[in-house]
Amino acid sequence: MKYDPIPSDLFVRNRRKFAERMVPGSLAVFNSNDIYPIGADSTMPFQQAPDIFYLSGVDQEESILLLFPGATNPKHREVLFVRETNDHIAVWEGAKLTKEEAFAVSGIRTVYWLQDFDKVFFDLMTEAETIYFNTNEHYRQAVETETREARFIKKCKQEYPAHRVAKSNPILQEIRGVKEPEEIEQLRTACGITEKGFRRVLGFVKPGVWEYEIEAEYLHEFIRNRSKGFAYTPIIASGNNANVLHYIENNQQCQAGDLILMDVGAEYANYSSDMTRTIPVSGRFTDRQKQVYQAVLKVKNLATQMLVPGTLWAEYHKEVGKIMTSELLDLGLLDKADVQNEDPEWPAYKKYFMHGTSHHLGLDTHDYGALKTPMKPNMVFTVEPGIYIPAEGFGIRLEDDVVIQETGAPVNLMADIPIEAEEIETLMNQG
Repeated sequence: MKYDPIPSDLFVRNRRKFAERMVPGSLAVFNSNDIYPIGADSTMPFQQAPDIFYLSGVDQEESILLLFPGATNPKHREVLFVRETNDHIAVWEGAKLTKEEAFAVSGIRTVYWLQDFDKVFFDLMTEAETIYFNTNEHYRQAVETETREARFIKKCKQEYPAHRVAKSNPILQEIRGVKEPEEIEQLRTACGITEKGFRRVLGFVKPGVWEYEIEAEYLHEFIRNRSKGFAYTPIIASGNNANVLHYIENNQQCQAGDLILMDVGAEYANYSSDMTRTIPVSGRFTDRQKQVYQAVLKVKNLATQMLVPGTLWAEYHKEVGKIMTSELLDLGLLDKADVQNEDPEWPAYKKYFMHGTSHHLGLDTHDYGALKTPMKPNMVFTVEPGIYIPAEGFGIRLEDDVVIQETGAPVNLMADIPIEAEEIETLMNQG
Protein backbone atom coordinates (compact mmCIF):
# COMPACT_ATOMS: atom_id res chain seq x y z
CA MET A 1 0.00 0.00 0.00
CA LYS A 2 1.12 3.55 -0.63
CA TYR A 3 0.00 4.82 2.77
CA ASP A 4 1.81 4.58 6.09
CA PRO A 5 0.64 1.69 8.31
CA ILE A 6 -2.24 2.50 10.65
CA PRO A 7 -1.65 1.31 14.25
CA SER A 8 -3.58 -1.92 14.90
CA ASP A 9 -4.90 -0.42 18.16
CA LEU A 10 -7.52 1.40 16.07
CA PHE A 11 -8.94 -1.83 14.69
CA VAL A 12 -8.81 -3.52 18.09
CA ARG A 13 -10.99 -0.72 19.51
CA ASN A 14 -13.35 -0.82 16.54
CA ARG A 15 -13.92 -4.55 16.98
CA ARG A 16 -14.48 -4.08 20.70
CA LYS A 17 -17.16 -1.46 20.01
CA PHE A 18 -18.91 -3.80 17.59
CA ALA A 19 -18.69 -6.85 19.86
CA GLU A 20 -20.13 -4.95 22.82
CA ARG A 21 -23.33 -4.39 20.82
CA MET A 22 -23.81 -8.00 19.69
CA VAL A 23 -26.50 -10.15 21.33
CA PRO A 24 -25.31 -13.11 23.43
CA GLY A 25 -24.55 -16.31 21.54
CA SER A 26 -23.97 -14.55 18.22
CA LEU A 27 -21.23 -14.33 15.63
CA ALA A 28 -20.68 -11.85 12.80
CA VAL A 29 -18.96 -12.32 9.45
CA PHE A 30 -17.45 -9.66 7.18
CA ASN A 31 -16.18 -10.30 3.65
CA SER A 32 -13.76 -8.46 1.39
CA ASN A 33 -15.01 -6.96 -1.84
CA ASP A 34 -14.71 -8.87 -5.07
CA ILE A 35 -12.27 -7.91 -7.77
CA TYR A 36 -14.70 -6.88 -10.49
CA PRO A 37 -14.13 -7.90 -14.14
CA ILE A 38 -14.11 -5.47 -17.04
CA GLY A 39 -13.67 -7.80 -20.01
CA ALA A 40 -11.20 -10.33 -21.41
CA ASP A 41 -8.66 -10.72 -18.59
CA SER A 42 -9.03 -7.15 -17.32
CA THR A 43 -10.30 -6.18 -13.88
CA MET A 44 -11.00 -3.00 -11.99
CA PRO A 45 -8.43 -2.05 -9.33
CA PHE A 46 -9.24 -3.72 -6.03
CA GLN A 47 -11.03 -1.56 -3.47
CA GLN A 48 -11.46 -3.06 -0.03
CA ALA A 49 -14.93 -3.24 1.54
CA PRO A 50 -14.96 -0.44 4.14
CA ASP A 51 -16.52 -2.54 6.92
CA ILE A 52 -13.87 -5.27 7.02
CA PHE A 53 -11.17 -2.60 6.72
CA TYR A 54 -12.75 -0.63 9.59
CA LEU A 55 -12.72 -3.72 11.80
CA SER A 56 -9.41 -5.30 10.78
CA GLY A 57 -7.22 -2.98 8.70
CA VAL A 58 -6.79 -5.79 6.17
CA ASP A 59 -6.56 -4.26 2.70
CA GLN A 60 -6.46 -7.43 0.64
CA GLU A 61 -8.94 -9.39 -1.48
CA GLU A 62 -10.46 -12.74 -0.41
CA SER A 63 -10.23 -11.99 3.30
CA ILE A 64 -12.91 -12.81 5.88
CA LEU A 65 -13.31 -11.54 9.45
CA LEU A 66 -15.30 -13.53 12.01
CA LEU A 67 -16.27 -12.13 15.42
CA PHE A 68 -17.71 -14.48 18.07
CA PRO A 69 -17.33 -12.87 21.53
CA GLY A 70 -18.93 -15.85 23.30
CA ALA A 71 -16.93 -18.60 21.63
CA THR A 72 -16.00 -21.43 24.01
CA ASN A 73 -12.42 -21.37 22.79
CA PRO A 74 -10.97 -17.88 23.43
CA LYS A 75 -8.82 -18.12 20.28
CA HIS A 76 -12.00 -18.18 18.18
CA ARG A 77 -13.51 -14.94 19.53
CA GLU A 78 -11.76 -13.06 16.74
CA VAL A 79 -10.66 -14.94 13.63
CA LEU A 80 -9.17 -13.64 10.41
CA PHE A 81 -9.00 -15.68 7.21
CA VAL A 82 -6.61 -14.60 4.46
CA ARG A 83 -5.63 -16.03 1.12
CA GLU A 84 -2.67 -18.40 1.35
CA THR A 85 0.30 -16.99 -0.50
CA ASN A 86 3.09 -18.82 -2.36
CA ASP A 87 6.04 -18.07 -4.60
CA HIS A 88 3.94 -18.19 -7.78
CA ILE A 89 1.45 -15.62 -6.45
CA ALA A 90 4.30 -13.43 -5.23
CA VAL A 91 5.84 -13.37 -8.72
CA TRP A 92 2.64 -12.74 -10.68
CA GLU A 93 0.57 -10.60 -8.30
CA GLY A 94 2.93 -9.45 -5.57
CA ALA A 95 3.32 -10.70 -2.04
CA LYS A 96 0.19 -11.26 0.04
CA LEU A 97 -0.13 -11.08 3.82
CA THR A 98 1.50 -13.83 5.82
CA LYS A 99 -0.22 -14.89 9.03
CA GLU A 100 2.32 -12.88 11.00
CA GLU A 101 1.75 -9.78 8.88
CA ALA A 102 -2.03 -10.16 9.15
CA PHE A 103 -1.68 -10.17 12.93
CA ALA A 104 0.56 -7.09 12.84
CA VAL A 105 -1.98 -5.20 10.72
CA SER A 106 -5.13 -6.24 12.58
CA GLY A 107 -4.15 -7.20 16.11
CA ILE A 108 -6.01 -10.51 15.59
CA ARG A 109 -3.98 -13.43 16.91
CA THR A 110 -5.95 -16.25 15.27
CA VAL A 111 -5.27 -16.16 11.54
CA TYR A 112 -6.18 -19.05 9.24
CA TRP A 113 -5.82 -19.54 5.52
CA LEU A 114 -9.03 -18.97 3.60
CA GLN A 115 -9.23 -22.65 2.63
CA ASP A 116 -9.98 -23.46 6.29
CA PHE A 117 -13.00 -21.17 6.52
CA ASP A 118 -15.80 -23.69 5.91
CA LYS A 119 -14.44 -26.15 8.51
CA VAL A 120 -13.89 -23.52 11.20
CA PHE A 121 -17.17 -21.74 10.43
CA PHE A 122 -19.18 -24.98 10.74
CA ASP A 123 -17.61 -25.69 14.12
CA LEU A 124 -18.44 -22.21 15.42
CA MET A 125 -21.97 -22.22 14.00
CA THR A 126 -22.73 -25.32 16.11
CA GLU A 127 -22.15 -23.08 19.15
CA ALA A 128 -23.81 -19.92 17.87
CA GLU A 129 -27.52 -19.16 17.93
CA THR A 130 -27.51 -15.95 15.88
CA ILE A 131 -25.48 -14.80 12.90
CA TYR A 132 -25.00 -11.15 11.97
CA PHE A 133 -25.14 -10.57 8.21
CA ASN A 134 -23.48 -7.48 6.78
CA THR A 135 -25.85 -5.80 4.32
CA ASN A 136 -25.53 -2.37 2.74
CA GLU A 137 -28.36 -0.21 4.08
CA HIS A 138 -26.93 3.22 3.35
CA TYR A 139 -29.73 5.64 2.54
CA ARG A 140 -28.23 6.36 -0.90
CA GLN A 141 -27.23 2.83 -1.93
CA ALA A 142 -28.36 1.45 -5.29
CA VAL A 143 -26.54 -1.87 -5.61
CA GLU A 144 -27.44 -4.09 -8.58
CA THR A 145 -24.35 -6.32 -8.60
CA GLU A 146 -24.34 -9.46 -6.44
CA THR A 147 -21.52 -8.83 -4.01
CA ARG A 148 -19.29 -11.33 -2.25
CA GLU A 149 -21.21 -10.50 0.93
CA ALA A 150 -24.53 -11.24 -0.79
CA ARG A 151 -23.30 -14.61 -2.06
CA PHE A 152 -22.13 -15.54 1.44
CA ILE A 153 -25.52 -14.63 2.93
CA LYS A 154 -27.38 -16.70 0.34
CA LYS A 155 -25.15 -19.75 0.95
CA CYS A 156 -25.32 -19.37 4.72
CA LYS A 157 -29.13 -19.24 4.77
CA GLN A 158 -29.27 -22.45 2.76
CA GLU A 159 -26.79 -24.32 4.93
CA TYR A 160 -27.86 -22.98 8.35
CA PRO A 161 -31.62 -22.33 8.13
CA ALA A 162 -32.26 -22.79 11.87
CA HIS A 163 -30.07 -19.92 13.04
CA ARG A 164 -31.50 -16.56 13.97
CA VAL A 165 -30.40 -13.69 11.78
CA ALA A 166 -29.37 -10.19 12.87
CA LYS A 167 -28.09 -7.14 11.00
CA SER A 168 -24.60 -5.70 11.35
CA ASN A 169 -25.60 -2.49 9.64
CA PRO A 170 -27.33 -0.68 12.55
CA ILE A 171 -24.24 -1.26 14.70
CA LEU A 172 -21.92 -0.06 11.95
CA GLN A 173 -24.05 3.02 11.30
CA GLU A 174 -23.72 3.90 14.97
CA ILE A 175 -20.03 3.26 15.52
CA ARG A 176 -18.55 4.19 12.12
CA GLY A 177 -20.17 7.62 12.31
CA VAL A 178 -18.10 8.64 15.35
CA LYS A 179 -14.43 8.75 14.40
CA GLU A 180 -11.46 7.67 16.46
CA PRO A 181 -8.44 10.04 16.63
CA GLU A 182 -6.45 7.88 14.20
CA GLU A 183 -9.27 8.09 11.67
CA ILE A 184 -9.41 11.86 11.92
CA GLU A 185 -5.67 11.93 11.21
CA GLN A 186 -6.15 9.90 8.03
CA LEU A 187 -8.89 12.32 6.97
CA ARG A 188 -6.65 15.27 7.80
CA THR A 189 -3.92 13.79 5.60
CA ALA A 190 -6.38 13.25 2.75
CA CYS A 191 -7.52 16.88 3.06
CA GLY A 192 -3.90 18.03 3.03
CA ILE A 193 -3.27 16.18 -0.22
CA THR A 194 -6.41 17.75 -1.67
CA GLU A 195 -5.07 21.17 -0.70
CA LYS A 196 -1.88 20.52 -2.64
CA GLY A 197 -3.91 19.58 -5.69
CA PHE A 198 -6.03 22.72 -5.46
CA ARG A 199 -3.05 25.04 -5.09
CA ARG A 200 -1.45 23.38 -8.11
CA VAL A 201 -4.61 23.95 -10.16
CA LEU A 202 -4.86 27.63 -9.18
CA GLY A 203 -1.58 28.21 -10.97
CA PHE A 204 -2.61 26.14 -13.97
CA VAL A 205 -6.09 27.35 -14.92
CA LYS A 206 -6.47 29.95 -17.66
CA PRO A 207 -8.80 30.47 -20.63
CA GLY A 208 -8.51 27.66 -23.15
CA VAL A 209 -7.55 24.80 -20.81
CA TRP A 210 -9.74 21.73 -20.91
CA GLU A 211 -11.62 20.31 -17.97
CA TYR A 212 -9.82 16.99 -18.33
CA GLU A 213 -6.47 18.77 -18.16
CA ILE A 214 -7.46 20.18 -14.78
CA GLU A 215 -8.54 16.71 -13.70
CA ALA A 216 -5.10 15.41 -14.71
CA GLU A 217 -3.35 18.09 -12.64
CA TYR A 218 -5.25 16.99 -9.54
CA LEU A 219 -4.53 13.31 -10.18
CA HIS A 220 -0.82 13.98 -10.66
CA GLU A 221 -0.58 15.81 -7.36
CA PHE A 222 -2.68 13.27 -5.48
CA ILE A 223 -0.68 10.24 -6.58
CA ARG A 224 2.69 11.89 -5.99
CA ASN A 225 1.56 12.41 -2.38
CA ARG A 226 0.80 8.71 -1.74
CA SER A 227 -2.89 8.76 -2.55
CA LYS A 228 -4.41 6.08 -4.79
CA GLY A 229 -6.13 8.98 -6.54
CA PHE A 230 -9.61 10.44 -6.37
CA ALA A 231 -11.87 9.45 -3.48
CA TYR A 232 -14.80 9.63 -5.92
CA THR A 233 -15.35 10.47 -9.57
CA PRO A 234 -14.23 14.11 -9.92
CA ILE A 235 -16.46 16.92 -11.16
CA ILE A 236 -14.65 19.60 -13.19
CA ALA A 237 -17.56 21.69 -14.43
CA SER A 238 -16.97 24.95 -16.29
CA GLY A 239 -19.69 27.41 -17.24
CA ASN A 240 -23.18 25.93 -17.37
CA ASN A 241 -21.83 22.43 -16.73
CA ALA A 242 -21.80 23.41 -13.06
CA ASN A 243 -25.60 23.34 -13.11
CA VAL A 244 -25.52 19.57 -13.67
CA LEU A 245 -25.00 18.32 -10.13
CA HIS A 246 -23.19 15.12 -11.07
CA TYR A 247 -21.42 16.29 -14.21
CA ILE A 248 -18.44 13.95 -14.71
CA GLU A 249 -17.72 14.13 -18.44
CA ASN A 250 -15.01 16.76 -17.86
CA ASN A 251 -14.56 17.18 -21.62
CA GLN A 252 -15.22 20.86 -22.32
CA GLN A 253 -12.85 23.77 -22.90
CA CYS A 254 -12.85 26.49 -20.26
CA GLN A 255 -13.85 29.88 -21.63
CA ALA A 256 -12.75 33.34 -20.51
CA GLY A 257 -15.21 34.87 -18.07
CA ASP A 258 -16.67 31.55 -16.97
CA LEU A 259 -16.44 29.92 -13.57
CA ILE A 260 -15.25 26.35 -12.89
CA LEU A 261 -16.90 24.31 -10.16
CA MET A 262 -14.48 21.59 -9.00
CA ASP A 263 -15.79 18.88 -6.69
CA VAL A 264 -12.74 16.69 -6.03
CA GLY A 265 -11.10 14.94 -3.11
CA ALA A 266 -8.05 12.80 -2.53
CA GLU A 267 -8.20 9.36 -0.94
CA TYR A 268 -5.63 8.40 1.67
CA ALA A 269 -5.46 5.01 3.43
CA ASN A 270 -9.00 4.32 2.16
CA TYR A 271 -10.32 7.48 3.85
CA SER A 272 -12.02 10.13 1.71
CA SER A 273 -11.74 13.88 1.54
CA ASP A 274 -14.48 15.85 -0.21
CA MET A 275 -13.82 19.40 -1.38
CA THR A 276 -15.65 21.80 -3.68
CA ARG A 277 -14.23 25.09 -4.86
CA THR A 278 -15.45 27.41 -7.60
CA ILE A 279 -12.88 29.62 -9.32
CA PRO A 280 -12.86 32.10 -12.26
CA VAL A 281 -11.26 30.86 -15.50
CA SER A 282 -9.77 34.30 -16.14
CA GLY A 283 -8.50 34.75 -12.59
CA ARG A 284 -11.06 37.40 -11.61
CA PHE A 285 -14.70 37.14 -10.57
CA THR A 286 -17.20 39.48 -12.16
CA ASP A 287 -19.20 41.60 -9.73
CA ARG A 288 -22.24 39.35 -10.11
CA GLN A 289 -20.22 36.16 -9.75
CA LYS A 290 -18.60 37.51 -6.61
CA GLN A 291 -21.96 38.58 -5.22
CA VAL A 292 -23.33 35.05 -5.55
CA TYR A 293 -20.04 33.56 -4.35
CA GLN A 294 -20.15 35.60 -1.14
CA ALA A 295 -23.73 34.47 -0.54
CA VAL A 296 -22.75 30.79 -0.82
CA LEU A 297 -19.75 31.34 1.45
CA LYS A 298 -21.94 33.06 4.03
CA VAL A 299 -24.38 30.15 4.04
CA LYS A 300 -21.51 27.68 4.39
CA ASN A 301 -20.00 29.56 7.33
CA LEU A 302 -23.32 29.90 9.15
CA ALA A 303 -24.21 26.25 8.49
CA THR A 304 -20.84 25.15 9.85
CA GLN A 305 -21.51 26.88 13.16
CA MET A 306 -24.66 24.79 13.56
CA LEU A 307 -22.78 21.48 13.52
CA VAL A 308 -22.55 20.91 17.26
CA PRO A 309 -23.50 17.99 19.54
CA GLY A 310 -27.26 17.57 19.81
CA THR A 311 -28.10 18.96 16.38
CA LEU A 312 -30.65 16.93 14.43
CA TRP A 313 -29.72 16.42 10.78
CA ALA A 314 -33.24 17.06 9.43
CA GLU A 315 -33.74 20.22 11.49
CA TYR A 316 -30.28 21.45 10.52
CA HIS A 317 -31.17 21.25 6.83
CA LYS A 318 -34.38 23.18 7.45
CA GLU A 319 -32.44 25.95 9.18
CA VAL A 320 -29.88 26.09 6.37
CA GLY A 321 -32.80 26.40 3.95
CA LYS A 322 -34.02 29.48 5.82
CA ILE A 323 -30.57 31.09 5.59
CA MET A 324 -30.34 30.28 1.90
CA THR A 325 -33.80 31.73 1.30
CA SER A 326 -32.67 35.04 2.81
CA GLU A 327 -29.60 35.13 0.56
CA LEU A 328 -31.60 34.32 -2.56
CA LEU A 329 -33.99 37.17 -1.74
CA ASP A 330 -31.03 39.55 -1.44
CA LEU A 331 -29.66 38.32 -4.77
CA GLY A 332 -32.97 38.99 -6.50
CA LEU A 333 -33.38 35.32 -7.44
CA LEU A 334 -36.48 34.99 -5.26
CA ASP A 335 -39.10 37.51 -4.26
CA LYS A 336 -41.43 37.59 -1.27
CA ALA A 337 -44.29 36.09 -3.25
CA ASP A 338 -42.16 33.08 -4.13
CA VAL A 339 -41.57 32.42 -0.46
CA GLN A 340 -45.13 33.15 0.68
CA ASN A 341 -46.57 30.76 -1.91
CA GLU A 342 -43.94 28.02 -1.59
CA ASP A 343 -44.74 24.34 -1.27
CA PRO A 344 -43.55 23.23 2.19
CA GLU A 345 -42.46 19.91 0.65
CA TRP A 346 -40.30 21.75 -1.90
CA PRO A 347 -39.47 25.23 -0.58
CA ALA A 348 -38.78 28.09 -2.98
CA TYR A 349 -35.02 28.03 -2.33
CA LYS A 350 -34.84 24.52 -3.82
CA LYS A 351 -35.07 26.05 -7.30
CA TYR A 352 -31.49 27.23 -6.86
CA PHE A 353 -30.18 24.91 -4.11
CA MET A 354 -31.71 21.49 -4.61
CA HIS A 355 -29.38 19.16 -2.70
CA GLY A 356 -28.55 18.58 0.97
CA THR A 357 -25.98 20.61 2.87
CA SER A 358 -24.06 17.88 4.68
CA HIS A 359 -23.29 14.18 4.80
CA HIS A 360 -21.07 11.95 6.90
CA LEU A 361 -17.50 11.50 5.64
CA GLY A 362 -14.99 8.74 6.34
CA LEU A 363 -14.09 5.46 4.68
CA ASP A 364 -16.90 6.21 2.24
CA THR A 365 -17.37 9.64 0.73
CA HIS A 366 -21.03 9.38 1.76
CA ASP A 367 -20.09 7.55 4.92
CA TYR A 368 -22.09 5.45 7.34
CA GLY A 369 -23.37 7.36 10.34
CA ALA A 370 -26.54 7.96 12.32
CA LEU A 371 -28.80 10.58 10.73
CA LYS A 372 -32.00 10.32 12.81
CA THR A 373 -30.43 10.85 16.23
CA PRO A 374 -28.58 13.89 17.65
CA MET A 375 -25.10 14.59 16.32
CA LYS A 376 -22.16 13.55 18.49
CA PRO A 377 -18.59 14.79 18.99
CA ASN A 378 -16.08 13.41 16.48
CA MET A 379 -18.62 12.92 13.75
CA VAL A 380 -17.20 14.26 10.48
CA PHE A 381 -19.49 16.08 8.07
CA THR A 382 -19.15 17.93 4.82
CA VAL A 383 -20.70 21.40 4.52
CA GLU A 384 -21.57 22.14 0.89
CA PRO A 385 -24.20 24.74 0.00
CA GLY A 386 -24.53 25.90 -3.59
CA ILE A 387 -26.45 28.28 -5.82
CA TYR A 388 -27.09 27.17 -9.41
CA ILE A 389 -28.29 29.69 -11.99
CA PRO A 390 -28.61 28.19 -15.50
CA ALA A 391 -30.06 31.46 -16.82
CA GLU A 392 -26.81 33.24 -15.90
CA GLY A 393 -24.53 30.44 -17.09
CA PHE A 394 -22.86 29.48 -13.83
CA GLY A 395 -23.26 27.57 -10.60
CA ILE A 396 -21.30 27.97 -7.37
CA ARG A 397 -20.75 25.37 -4.65
CA LEU A 398 -18.29 25.53 -1.77
CA GLU A 399 -17.50 22.56 0.46
CA ASP A 400 -15.31 21.82 3.46
CA ASP A 401 -14.96 18.82 5.80
CA VAL A 402 -15.45 19.46 9.52
CA VAL A 403 -15.20 17.52 12.78
CA ILE A 404 -17.83 18.11 15.48
CA GLN A 405 -16.25 19.03 18.82
CA GLU A 406 -17.36 18.36 22.39
CA THR A 407 -17.74 22.12 22.85
CA GLY A 408 -17.44 25.06 20.49
CA ALA A 409 -17.35 25.29 16.73
CA PRO A 410 -16.33 22.29 14.63
CA VAL A 411 -12.75 21.93 13.41
CA ASN A 412 -12.41 22.55 9.67
CA LEU A 413 -10.03 19.97 8.20
CA MET A 414 -9.82 22.18 5.09
CA ALA A 415 -9.10 25.44 6.88
CA ASP A 416 -5.82 25.81 4.95
CA ILE A 417 -7.44 25.41 1.52
CA PRO A 418 -8.06 28.87 0.02
CA ILE A 419 -11.73 29.80 -0.16
CA GLU A 420 -12.01 33.59 0.16
CA ALA A 421 -12.62 35.13 -3.26
CA GLU A 422 -9.82 37.67 -2.89
CA GLU A 423 -7.25 35.02 -1.92
CA ILE A 424 -8.20 32.87 -4.89
CA GLU A 425 -7.83 35.85 -7.23
CA THR A 426 -4.45 36.72 -5.73
CA LEU A 427 -3.13 33.18 -6.08
CA MET A 428 -4.38 32.88 -9.65
CA ASN A 429 -2.65 36.10 -10.68
CA GLN A 430 0.77 35.50 -9.17
CA GLY A 431 3.73 35.71 -11.52
